[in-house]
Amino acid sequence: MNVNEENMYQALIDKNPAFEGIFVVAVKTTGVFCRSTCTARKPRRENVEFFASCKDALRHGYRPCKICSPLQKSGETPAAISKLLNDINRNPVTDMNDGELRRRGIEPHSARRWFKKHHGMTFHAYRRMMRLNAAFTKIRLGEKITSAAFDSGYGSLSGFNEYFRSVVGDAPSNSKSKTLITIKRIETPIGPMYACATEKGICMLEFTDRRMLETELKELVTHLNAVILPGENSFITKLRQELTEYFGKTRKSFTVPLHMPGTEFQQAVWQELQKIPYGTTVSYKKQAKALHKPDAVRAVANANGRNRISIVIPCHRVIGEDGSLTGYGGGLPRKKWLLDFEKKRG
Repeated sequence: MNVNEENMYQALIDKNPAFEGIFVVAVKTTGVFCRSTCTARKPRRENVEFFASCKDALRHGYRPCKICSPLQKSGETPAAISKLLNDINRNPVTDMNDGELRRRGIEPHSARRWFKKHHGMTFHAYRRMMRLNAAFTKIRLGEKITSAAFDSGYGSLSGFNEYFRSVVGDAPSNSKSKTLITIKRIETPIGPMYACATEKGICMLEFTDRRMLETELKELVTHLNAVILPGENSFITKLRQELTEYFGKTRKSFTVPLHMPGTEFQQAVWQELQKIPYGTTVSYKKQAKALHKPDAVRAVANANGRNRISIVIPCHRVIGEDGSLTGYGGGLPRKKWLLDFEKKRG
């Protein structure tokens, strides 16, 4: 894909999130520069110029837009919300009513809007899910249901049982047959992502605007007989650190354990993807040959498309036989960005 000025301008008109981090646009008449999803009035084509980074725009004398704040990561968590999340990650039982939010300088309605936009639920619903995650984990580790409920901040056992059943779909006494998938939002230079992990490893890493995201989450729930709850676990902590190093140009491969439910063929394809060296690309045809299935090019391409762990399992390194960029769940602009990013270092 050739990310030229015409499709960058179209991305600006469409507020296309797939171009986040790919370019910034500078407006000659106002002297400001914006991200691709800026909600300000769109300038005329002849009044804009494009830059690969904020640093380039600043070097040319432009100042950052106050509406879309291009110097921040896409979807970056406000500092007060970030501290709030850290506190409830450390202790989900911490009391966080509206009065406590105001004491922290956060208006409850602002917290509600932010959590609804980025997590699909209100702050208080998110906190209840975090507490349930803590209780669920305790039960799976062998703790008695009563102590797990009260230790996780529930005032009554009946209330805990009712809420647990409404979310998990079963009684706490039957929960050991369920897999707990913990989900966490992670920010990257090319857009926010959702990371999911079981007690075995990372099972999903996808951009939050991926069209197939809901389908992939449902597949995980079905494959693993699972319930998905927000929270933190050691694999997500390790993944976040390794992603920071990857984007910071100090890491070329990942060591975080993975949990990849799928067919035997899909798992073989995903294993092969992890063998593609950093900074290089292969064709679907070459990948099929490496799997000793030279006639299964289409099946290989389909399995690549079903990869749920972006970047770590580098399906972005597979291209068409003619060198063209083909489909990518995170969007072709991100695929090109990742390939260019790795090629400069590879």
